[in-house]
Amino acid sequence: MKLKELNNFYKNKKVLVIGHTGFKGSWLTACLKNFKSRVYGISSNIPTKPSHFKLSRIHKNINEYRIDIRNYSKLKKKINQIKPDIIFHLAAQSLVRNSFEKPYATWTTNSLGTLNLLEILRETRIQKKTSIVIVTSDKCYKNVNQKKGYLETDILGDKEPYGSSKASAELIFYSYFHSFLSKKKMLNLATARAGNVIGGGDWSKDRILTDVIRSVKNKKKLMIRYPYSTRPWQHVLEPIHGYLILAKDLYKNKNKLNGESFNFGPSFNKNYSVKELLIKIKKYIPNIKWILDKNKKKPYEAGLLNLNCKKSLRLLKWKNILNFEQTIQMTALWYLSYLKNHDLENLTLMQIKDYEDKIV
Repeated sequence: MKLKELNNFYKNKKVLVIGHTGFKGSWLTACLKNFKSRVYGISSNIPTKPSHFKLSRIHKNINEYRIDIRNYSKLKKKINQIKPDIIFHLAAQSLVRNSFEKPYATWTTNSLGTLNLLEILRETRIQKKTSIVIVTSDKCYKNVNQKKGYLETDILGDKEPYGSSKASAELIFYSYFHSFLSKKKMLNLATARAGNVIGGGDWSKDRILTDVIRSVKNKKKLMIRYPYSTRPWQHVLEPIHGYLILAKDLYKNKNKLNGESFNFGPSFNKNYSVKELLIKIKKYIPNIKWILDKNKKKPYEAGLLNLNCKKSLRLLKWKNILNFEQTIQMTALWYLSYLKNHDLENLTLMQIKDYEDKIV
């Protein structure tokens, strides 16, 4: 996949990002601005303070609207006004721990919000070519702690509210596509599943790097719950570019992608533990200190969860291009710049450029 092809495709396209103020949504919006797309954003709010969206000034020169995706009529009216060429749907309650504290909000946002978008597409007479990528999560799979990576055809639905709500969104998509949307000749759509994303600007609760930076800023030791838990960490720009390729290929009707689901993750030949992650980050931010949390009543945390991404490689020619060291370096340098009050707008753009320079 050549960068020039992405540049040429997205230039001047009307692209709607639902959930543009979130961590992944803001990085996606920054990439689209870099491609000179005509970017529109819909979000109910800015979910964290601080936020990557504000710190990197991604809000400049885009058309954005504050709409709760659970409000069907407002969402429908705005989508019909915009008439986008491409829609990326990322709006979600995305925290596992928060899903236990607010299960109703989690279910209605993740399931009803997706249902509203699909119903709008069902009701709307689509008169121009449109492609849509609905982003769910690797947590949509029923996690049985298997070492082999989960395939897109594996069983969905875990016990915790976040994963189950994302599995529900996938099932709603499957039903709507086969019952209604596959008949719309101008519409192509797919779902995308990714997880364990890190990168500069993630300020969500209970994220390891968020906790790291806050502990440094507050000059406190970081409490580590599960130091030997392993994850297939990947930089946020990896799946973002997977979504961009998927939307482009859907638009061009390539390889019979319509109605399919795709995993986006690193090779699972080598996973790294939380402790290994911290040791790597300490190379760049040396004043990190941590201690083990001995509290037996720890928040729920899923076991091993790997994705098999051979389908994305085969059909989209997509794969991770950063190794673990590069991923940690990019992430740590972004947060180090934040701690030193450096220009995060230029740094975000520079990191996008550095990443895209590696695309062949």
